Amino acid sequence: QVQRVESGGGLVQPGGSLRLSCAASTSIFSFYHMAWYRQAPGKPRELVARISRTGSTTYADSVRGRFTISRDSAKNTVYLQMNSLKPEDTAVYYCNTDSGTWHWGQGTQVTVSS
Repeated sequence: QVQRVESGGGLVQPGGSLRLSCAASTSIFSFYHMAWYRQAPGKPRELVARISRTGSTTYADSVRGRFTISRDSAKNTVYLQMNSLKPEDTAVYYCNTDSGTWHWGQGTQVTVSS
């Protein structure tokens, strides 16, 4: 298991921005395709953004054009820049491999509300 710490969530008004970070405990992190997921109350967890080992990215239709995933392998960290946030983006956000290999952590809560 690779320990990760997700951070950067909070309360933001619609149209606002947040930057999430996921810091891993080991450099083995750089060998994996990584992803950000989210889970809203009463809904299943969904993958919102994926980044390959080499930096190729894909996004869920619901966030494409608003969210940007990136990684810094030297820092063993994956980021999710979230712009133009909407109330429907409210969820707990998690990072994991793109196949959900590792234990799910506590995530970071994002709440979009006026």
